Amino acid sequence: MKKSDRDIMEILEAYDTTGSAHSAAQLAGVDPKTVRRYVAARDAGMPVTGPSRRPRIVDDHLPKIEEWVERSKGKVRADIVHERLVALGFDGTERTTRRAVADAKAAWRAGHRRTYRPWITEPGLWMQFDWGEGPKVPGPGGIMRSTLLFCAWLAWSRYRVVIPVWDQTLPTLIACLDATVRRFGGVPTYALTDNPRTVSIDHVAGIPVRHPQIVETARHYGMAVHTCVPFDPESKGGSEATVKIAKADLVPTDANLLPDYTSFADLEAACEQFCATVNARRHRESARVPDEALAEERARLHTLPSAPHTLALGTTRSVATDQTIRFGSVRYSTPPGLVGTEVWVRAAGTELVVVADLDALPQAPDWAENRRGLSEVARHLLSTPGNPRIDPAHYPDHPQEPGGAPKPPRPKARSAAEARFLDLGPGAHTWLVAASAAGTVRIRAKMTAAVELAAFVGAATVDSALSRPAESGRFAEGDLPAIVAHHTATSAGAVVVADERHSVQPGTAAWAGFGSTSAEASS
Repeated sequence: MKKSDRDIMEILEAYDTTGSAHSAAQLAGVDPKTVRRYVAARDAGMPVTGPSRRPRIVDDHLPKIEEWVERSKGKVRADIVHERLVALGFDGTERTTRRAVADAKAAWRAGHRRTYRPWITEPGLWMQFDWGEGPKVPGPGGIMRSTLLFCAWLAWSRYRVVIPVWDQTLPTLIACLDATVRRFGGVPTYALTDNPRTVSIDHVAGIPVRHPQIVETARHYGMAVHTCVPFDPESKGGSEATVKIAKADLVPTDANLLPDYTSFADLEAACEQFCATVNARRHRESARVPDEALAEERARLHTLPSAPHTLALGTTRSVATDQTIRFGSVRYSTPPGLVGTEVWVRAAGTELVVVADLDALPQAPDWAENRRGLSEVARHLLSTPGNPRIDPAHYPDHPQEPGGAPKPPRPKARSAAEARFLDLGPGAHTWLVAASAAGTVRIRAKMTAAVELAAFVGAATVDSALSRPAESGRFAEGDLPAIVAHHTATSAGAVVVADERHSVQPGTAAWAGFGSTSAEASS
């Protein structure tokens, strides 16, 4: 039975009085071994009320285990330690060794734990950016391919920017940086990132050697690019967290139940929605709304340069009136709204990348909503002369379907009579297209008759009736009134039901005696 605190005090007092465990046991009414246990715990500086530790078979080898753990900086495996202990004469089980090694590692980590100083941010000082793996979406030619997410944030306001891209080459990085600072509305003093080859080309004596072109880009925008310690994600935890949150909300998984993206434009729209959501809610750490904090931080950001930095974006090309550019004697299509402007093109592997400065456009097209600065607008597979690359999605108003078939014509009224007919509804549009394709005569007279009929039975009834001839190919003079009359009678309740009791088929009574003799007939 566990002794109470008062009983333990009496046992220790009896021992201090008598100096003998046997005599103290008689005075306290306990066993002498109990007296010795409490006295030994007190003399060893251990809590007398805590559980006592029994000797273990591995205790004699603990100094050696601690030496191996210290030499390996806490990374040595327990099975390796057990093999060496067996060679030294240890006859215990591997389970005992594993427990001892785990205790030694825990003690070593407690004495070598890395501590961090909280990052005290300052408005307009730091920006962090990193890359994350994005979802797979259909690329050029409809082939599913991987994407990347460029994730950046301002350390003080916690304002996030996520831009989907196809690659992380230097031109793409420059375009993403330009679009990011233009969304910020200014340029911070420093930019912190990892050590990709587009930023650090080498490390000499632990010192990163910057890429000359990224240095020139940073000088253009008036900021300094810094990199974290290699293989040390703790030194850029902010951007790591931004990538983690973006991937959790944008990459379809079993956890978020997101459907697959049908196009790259859908992924861009999802990234815009994600940024709008996270920047409009209160941040847990700063207790500020990033959108509101950014308005305050913009006063401390540097002024944006009037023109974006175009280094390494490729060569310039003018967009012709047919929305195409020429590269290597091959025509490539571009989205609408770029005719007459200059774009940058470059070959990236087997693809041609087209980049445009959306801020320089006289009027931003619908597809460029919420996009600013340098942005990738098109990507094609490289082709050979005589084989142009034309994306049908770049010509939404073209009279041809993407498969090559002609689009159905769209009626446009050019007179008051035509306008009155087309105002009946979509059925009138369908009837006019089908009747014209079928070579129907006196179409104008039939259109006038339909308008006059609508004045009596209603435009909705006539419009519904007009869709029926378009489906069945009935365009004769009396077809439309007959269909209207049938539908009017049906709607009034006079429904004709064909069953076996009512039939227009003549009876078979006259054939009852066919084949029989007269005698049989008389009998």
